[in-house]
This record gives sequence, structure tokens and C-alpha cells, in this order.
Amino acid sequence: MPPAACLPAGTGTDAVDAMEEREKKVLASLQRRCSAMECCPRDIGRKALKMLDGDSEAAGRVVASLMEENYLNELRYASAFAREKASLSGWGPVKIAYALAGKGISKQTADEALAAVDADAAEGRMLKTLEAKYRTLEGDPQLRLKMLKFALGRGYEYEEAAAAVDKILKTNGTDI
Repeated sequence: MPPAACLPAGTGTDAVDAMEEREKKVLASLQRRCSAMECCPRDIGRKALKMLDGDSEAAGRVVASLMEENYLNELRYASAFAREKASLSGWGPVKIAYALAGKGISKQTADEALAAVDADAAEGRMLKTLEAKYRTLEGDPQLRLKMLKFALGRGYEYEEAAAAVDKILKTNGTDI
């Protein structure tokens, strides 16, 4: 092998040094991002891969380093995601579980995250959301059906949704 001074720029030992430097820059950038907010490990892996121009080995090392240093934590991310979607977006547990699965979060981790969501507050949000929907549909001949579809679309279990819809209809004196 010729000495490093004889190799063209970007090859040999310079390339290895540059690669390590590039990995460090990507790592620092992703550390800043992960310290500012909870991030999905899969999304960060994709971002690292893109920043490293498709070098999957280097991206894997960057993500492993982030997890090792606790910048990335799947359970912490899943819990934050579940709390946010339940409280701010009014999503039910079914929709949250599907969204987490779509982000590559294991079922066990998703179940742990959903267990941390306050069930009483979630039921209150469901009732509040359904009452608002009731006001927009008042007088509709398919009121119950449309309210049930709405609740199921928000990710609530059928039994919970049906009980809540019946309660709202009974409270407002609408025939079931």
C-alpha cells in the first residue's frame, strides 16, 4: 500500500479520519435534537442515515451511542407520545397503539406507555369530545351511529364509546 501522502484526497487514512469526524458532527447534532424533545428511535435512525449519506453502519453506531447515553429511550418516547395524543389530540388507546406500532415501537412498550395514561382523564376527554360532536349532529336521524363512528375513529373501544354515546343521548333526552 502506498504511503498516505501518495493517495488521492478522500481515500485512505484521511477518509477514515473524515468519516469519524462526520459521525461526531452527526452525533452532536442529534444529541442536541434529542435533548430538546423526545424522539422516536426509528426516526432518529432514518435521520442519521440521511445525514451520513446512507452509511448504515455509521448510522447504527450513532443511534447506539444515543441510546447508550440515554438521549434516546423507546419507553420514554412512547410514554410522552401516548400522554400527548391522549391529552391534546383526544386520541383513544386503540389509535395510540396503532400509531406507536407504525413508529416501530414494540407492543409491550406501547402497552406500558398506555398504562401510564390517566384513564379517568381519558374518559372525561372522550365524553367532552362526544358532547361537542352531539351538538354538531343534533337532529340527525343517524345521530347514534355517527357518534359511534366518530368515537371509534378517535381510537376508543366500542364498549366505552357505546356507553358514552348512550349516556350523552340519555342526558340530552334524545331517543336511542
